[in-house]
Amino acid sequence: MLKAKDGGFFISDWLRNRYTVEYLGIWGTVYSPDFNYGGFAIIKSQAGLNSYKLSVKDWVEKTNAIGLKATAGRYGGTYAHPDIAFEFGGSFSVSVHACHGSCRWSQG
Repeated sequence: MLKAKDGGFFISDWLRNRYTVEYLGIWGTVYSPDFNYGGFAIIKSQAGLNSYKLSVKDWVEKTNAIGLKATAGRYGGTYAHPDIAFEFGGSFSVSVHACHGSCRWSQG
């Protein structure tokens, strides 16, 4: 969706958004069996502040979430469950939300 050189700060900025943190928290409570509510509460209280930064690695370590994954190295990158990936894409393109909705209807 984004090249590494373009996406590094964009993903971190997206994770700082309060709406994003709330979405990931709801997704985590539904799909992550070992979701850490205490870690989520701390992140949620700080989300949206100008001084707060959050990486995918920090999110996973603090919440035990399974929807996002960051790997380092030559073939590393940031990976997300399709629901989360569409939410990320929808943050900068309305057409992504439209596509996601039609894809879900055609599968059902």
